Amino acid sequence: MEFIDNVNTVLKDELEKSIKPQSVINVAAAYFSIYAFQELKNELESVNHLNFIFTSPTFVTEKAPKEKREFFIPRLGRERSLYGSEFEIRLRNELSQKAIAKECADWIRSKVTFKSHTSSDSIQGFITVDEEAFYPVQGFSTVELGCEKGKDVFTCINKFNSMESK
Repeated sequence: MEFIDNVNTVLKDELEKSIKPQSVINVAAAYFSIYAFQELKNELESVNHLNFIFTSPTFVTEKAPKEKREFFIPRLGRERSLYGSEFEIRLRNELSQKAIAKECADWIRSKVTFKSHTSSDSIQGFITVDEEAFYPVQGFSTVELGCEKGKDVFTCINKFNSMESK
């Protein structure tokens, strides 16, 4: 087991080492950002497949009865994170969003499956790359990858290799 704090050891660097051509990646996270794709673009384009599960209902139609609706729209923020979270403003200001979005969309069409967790049970976020697991992971963003500064003072991500126990 290794410890990733996004200061001395950065999650992006660890993922770059772990992702090989034809790797299969599984991600469970609250949100997906095109800027995280951009950071790992070279590695992600060579993978076999990526399965992504939104850990909360995201990009799903609401089925709540009208009498139970409230003026609270929490999932809208998660869905907006697709084109950058509040901490990725600097990246949005570079005005390269359209080109990144197009590259990301092409990659998604060919290699990614998205699903949304809709039950009331919770899922802890994680990333697996073949035999390695990284968790807990909140979202697939540049902040979580350690490329941008977020609001958390301390990050604690564990890296496990299934071969360690054998």
